[in-house]
Amino acid sequence: MDDPSFENNVAIAYGYNNIRKSMPATTHIGRQYPLNKLTEQLREQVAQAGFTEALTFSLCSRDDISTKLGKKIELIPAVHISNPKTLEFQVGRTTLIPGLLKTLAANKKMPLPMKLFEISDVILADEEAEVNARNERRICAVNCNRNAGFEVVHGLLDRVMQLLEVPWKGNAGYCLEATDDASFFPGRCAAILYRGSRIGTIGVLHPAVLQAFELTNPCSLMEFTIEPFV
Repeated sequence: MDDPSFENNVAIAYGYNNIRKSMPATTHIGRQYPLNKLTEQLREQVAQAGFTEALTFSLCSRDDISTKLGKKIELIPAVHISNPKTLEFQVGRTTLIPGLLKTLAANKKMPLPMKLFEISDVILADEEAEVNARNERRICAVNCNRNAGFEVVHGLLDRVMQLLEVPWKGNAGYCLEATDDASFFPGRCAAILYRGSRIGTIGVLHPAVLQAFELTNPCSLMEFTIEPFV
């Protein structure tokens, strides 16, 4: 049966014109997955806004998502690796922030400003999910300069929302609401709300966070999920 001439001989004997043409009964995706399509569109637009894309590991240490960000690991819905081979890969990342900050730390010799972004999945523990965990697609952008430059990431947020055709405020719009977050400087942090629900955070990073990631220049950052816009 491995001889291709066997199939040819059978087809000739049966008659090529007698073979009925039909589409195979297979299940396939006939178009690009909407979330991936949105991701690619945003990647292109954010890059055109002057930000450089970074691709970081989906695993990180427990300290990266907790202590270094001023939070407690017990309160974070993280998926833990049962037998990690290294301290750098103990849990699935629950935020894109550590990856970008470590990328900044590894490129401190580069000229300022450094503007990085990433659009990738985070991993969140979820008992209601089939495998007790779920992925969430997020966008995260950071601006590192001699001053925090909050207006840079705020401007990027406005640009992204403009591309998504989301108006400022209103029932179907987005807005910012002052909030407290241990990762950000007090009084310089806001929750990003979309249709009344919190989808992310924007603000100036806390000096303790910068020190934990061995950064010496102030940084402003935003992070939010893009799944509600699909």
